[in-house]
Amino acid sequence: MRKLVIASLTSIALALSGCGQKTDGASPEASETADATPESAPGITLSDAFVRLPAVPGSPGAAYFTVSQGNGAPRRIAAVYVEGAERAEMHETVTTNGISSMKPVKDVAIDAGKSVSFKPGGLHVMLFDVSDTLKQGGTTELTITLDNGDKATVPARIETLGSASMEGMDHDMSGHDMSKM
Repeated sequence: MRKLVIASLTSIALALSGCGQKTDGASPEASETADATPESAPGITLSDAFVRLPAVPGSPGAAYFTVSQGNGAPRRIAAVYVEGAERAEMHETVTTNGISSMKPVKDVAIDAGKSVSFKPGGLHVMLFDVSDTLKQGGTTELTITLDNGDKATVPARIETLGSASMEGMDHDMSGHDMSKM
């Protein structure tokens, strides 16, 4: 019985760490904004980037950010790289008949004058084989690669499950099918 309780709590913690619910808003330590520079994609701005470390070492973490395109032709995010993670995959949380699950996303469109948010409960980046060098309160670099090869990079703050930006979060897991997360 005790093992079942521990396994259930671990599953809930993993789901919250990788695909949590929406937070109340940006914390005061929100990441810097990456504006177009010679190393960045023209017209593309990254902001509010953070990495949520896995609740259990060896499990996936997640990355969240907002990308905006001020002008130019529509672009697509083709890939995301996070320093300290061996692999990063774009995913989307979808809810069907009251059951939430994740599905991989090949690319994400960004239209001129629009923003796309990668946030808990929606689009997000799953991080696999996260290095133990990433620590709560630190920063790492998050880089997107667009369909034309341009890149944009922003510092991303590192947090853990239960850190300040998680306050006020709805922890009701009744609508989540834990077997699919």
